[in-house]
Amino acid sequence: MINHIALLRGINVGGHKQVSMADLRDLLTRLGFADVRSLLQSGNLVLGATGRTAAQLERTLEVEAEKRLGLKTDFFVRTAKEWKDVVAHNPFPKEAERDPGHLVVMFLKDAPSATPVKALQQAITGPEVVAAAGKHLYIVYPDGIGRSRLTNAVIDKQLGTRGTCRNWNTVLKLAALAAG
Repeated sequence: MINHIALLRGINVGGHKQVSMADLRDLLTRLGFADVRSLLQSGNLVLGATGRTAAQLERTLEVEAEKRLGLKTDFFVRTAKEWKDVVAHNPFPKEAERDPGHLVVMFLKDAPSATPVKALQQAITGPEVVAAAGKHLYIVYPDGIGRSRLTNAVIDKQLGTRGTCRNWNTVLKLAALAAG
């Protein structure tokens, strides 16, 4: 059994795509996943699974959530080991220690090539800084996310893929939950 972390994009935000974590845990348990746990109300799940790739798990979860809960959203799945690597390879360790609420990781469906990452970096008009590593984009929002013009829509468009963000505090809490 391998622990995986599954993130849902854009649920329980501003009254849109409302779903309870209890319903999600119940769905995953009924689908045969082991030791299903959740963190916060923003779609952070830890589950045990065997014999499926992250892409296969994402597709299964997306199809079943829409079919059984009427929830149409993207799922982003990483193994506990991949998650540990996300933490270990953070290119902004000083920011993580000083202001973890303003450092986020965007988990992406596909790894962007260098050209769209460079285009994204050049499109930034504020103080934000980004660094890409595989299917992850690390972003520092020194003035906060709420006022930033570097939105998910801008990032998705520049990189040509979809993603969902979690702040560094949540990343670390999920790492601990998946490890333990």
